[in-house]
This record gives sequence, C-alpha cells and structure tokens, in this order.
Amino acid sequence: MKILVLNCGSSSIKYALYNMDDNSVMASGGAERVGLDGAFVKVKLPNGEKRQVMHDIPEHTEGVKFIFSLLTDPEIGAIKDLKEIDAVGHRMVHGGEKFNKSVVLDDEVLRVFEECSDLAPLHNPANLKGVKAVSELMPGLPQVGVFDTAFHQTMPKHSYLYAIPYDLYKEYGVRRYGFHGTSHRYVSQRVCEFLGVNAADKKIITCHIGNGGSIAAVDGGKCVDTSMGLTPLEGLMMGTRSGDIDGGAITFLQKKLNLDADGMSNLLNKKSGVAGVSGVSSDMREVDAAAQEGNELAKTALDMYNYRIKKYVGAYTAAMGGCDIIVFTAGVGENQSSMREEVCENMEWMGIKLDKEKNSAVHGEEAVISTPDSKVTVVVIPTDEELMIATDTMNLL
Repeated sequence: MKILVLNCGSSSIKYALYNMDDNSVMASGGAERVGLDGAFVKVKLPNGEKRQVMHDIPEHTEGVKFIFSLLTDPEIGAIKDLKEIDAVGHRMVHGGEKFNKSVVLDDEVLRVFEECSDLAPLHNPANLKGVKAVSELMPGLPQVGVFDTAFHQTMPKHSYLYAIPYDLYKEYGVRRYGFHGTSHRYVSQRVCEFLGVNAADKKIITCHIGNGGSIAAVDGGKCVDTSMGLTPLEGLMMGTRSGDIDGGAITFLQKKLNLDADGMSNLLNKKSGVAGVSGVSSDMREVDAAAQEGNELAKTALDMYNYRIKKYVGAYTAAMGGCDIIVFTAGVGENQSSMREEVCENMEWMGIKLDKEKNSAVHGEEAVISTPDSKVTVVVIPTDEELMIATDTMNLL
C-alpha cells in the first residue's frame, strides 16, 4: 500500500510518499513560496540525491498538481501512475475539541474542521486547500486528517482550562489545546518499543525541541498536560516566539509601543524568543556559535532557553507524581547535546544521571543517554510525524 502524506502550510506544501509494506519513504520534498514569486520544489530521492525544481505555484491546487507530476516524472519520479497511490493523509493543525483522533475526511468532517479556523487562521485554511486540491485532481481518492491537537484531548479540565471567566471558554473555546501532538504521540509510543517496556505503567515527559518547542506529560500513554496553549505561542522559549509571558506585560507593551492586537501578536510570535533576546538568529546553531565566541546576549538566550525546558520537566514530574522516561526529539532535541546536558544538570534529585560522554556523541539517532543506574531513563528518539500520519491513514482504510 502506498500512502502520500501532505502538510500544507500558508505558503508551503511538504510531502512524503510511503510504501507501507516496509514503511519506506519512496519520495519526499516540499514546495516553498506558494503564492509568491520565486516558487520552487525541493525533491529528495530514495538514494539521498536532492534536486531543486523552479516552478510557478500561484496557489495550492497548482502546487499539489506539480508535486503529483514530479512523483510520476520519468527521470526523478517514484511511481509510474498516480493510481498507485491508495490514499492521502493530511496534517491538520487545529481540531479544537471536535477531534480526539484521526478521521476519514468527508464533507461533514471538513465542515466541522472549518469551524475551527478561528483558532488557527493561518494553518487550517491552508490544510483545507490541500484536501480540496487532492479532491479536484483525484476525485474519490480516500483522504484522512491527522490533527496536531488530537493527542492532547485527554488532558483533564484542571490542565486545559485557563483561570478566566468560564463563559469565555464556553462561548469562544478559549483553553489549552497544545500542538505537536502527532510528534508527542509518536515518540511516547516509540520510546517504549525501543526500551521494551509497557507504556501503560510509565510516566513519560516528551520534549519536542525545535524552532518551535513544546513539552508533554504522558501518563500511561495519555497526555495529561502540555506546554503550548490556545495557540503555539505559550510555553517554552522558542526560535522567534516568547513563550510564557505575563499578560500584564503584554498590555503594558501595547500601550508603550502603541501596538494593536496584530502588532503585538507579530512582536511575540516573530520577533521574540531566542532571536529577540540574542539579536543573532532564531537558529540555535548560530546562537550557540555566537555564545562560544563571547556574545553575552547569546549566552543569556541559551541559559533562558535551557532553563525553561528544565523548569517544565520538573513541573511535569511533580504533576504526574514521578517520571520514568524523558524523551528528547525534533531538530534541537535530537542534535544539540549541550542543551540536553544543561537540562539534565543538577537533576539528580529526581533520579536523572546523564552519561555525558554518550550524550555528546548522539546526534539524530535513537539512543539511551542516561547512565545504567539512572532512575529516570533519558532517551533521544528522532520524531517521524509523517510516518505516524501514514500509519493512521492506512489503519483507517
């Protein structure tokens, strides 16, 4: 069975074609600058070769159509005919309280999903465009939606409610939803397979640390808390997002800077975080290099970044009444050994003993990086959200 995974953003379309007989990736890549000048598609072939193909992509239907043409291209294609594709799985960002699991997409599901667009005005409409593009180009092909927010729908009320008038939750759905759910679900399951343990009796903290970052507390296989909130802005300090900040500081700055709501959102989402504090970049590699060269603000940004991860690990250990496993994943989590060391430093009180030598050697591979006598097992597990989407899609057919 061959499953195509699509992740449609506001100006991008990522894709991966899976052969589910062995979970292998037959082709992958992404269209960038959709709707803008200079659009192109990056293509990664099974042999590891990479190509970049320039192509005008005025909107998503044209983008999906061009990706389909690349998949069947005589020279760089992975299949001979589009009929070889059995289904398409879509990353759907915000399912609100409507979806707690992946579903086959039909008119009613899409109608309900569209009602959630107020909660993710940039992402949900783009997701819908991808679905409609496939429907137009390959009518009748089964499509499945896999929601970023679904895994977190097991949170109890005391975890997801904000301390604001309850009517605002009932009227507008203002609550913690959480994101990166497909990644948190994948690594919390995969780490148990990797360690040969049963998820049902394990307390796991999953740290998805990338340009965007979030942490989840997973007790017995179910999410009981997560750091992102109504939007992906809350929680950890991120590449350009502020993370947790006093609401009073927001209104104070709005008045001082004479910003409207959109201006304040732009400041907190795109000009803050590691980039805003360091003044260097949102790329942790560049910030780390600057810190090593003596840039004090870069050092401060790294200290803040690592401290907030450590703080959430401690908080979720308390919330679950213990912790058996900590998982690091995503771009920074999988590759930046210095961050992992800083987070685990002075955490012996909760049973963490890091093998510093092993940790420094692990980059983007599955590995235990704690010592054999550590009460908490610390593990690096590369995330694979696309495989999770493909697997959900296959299981629903």
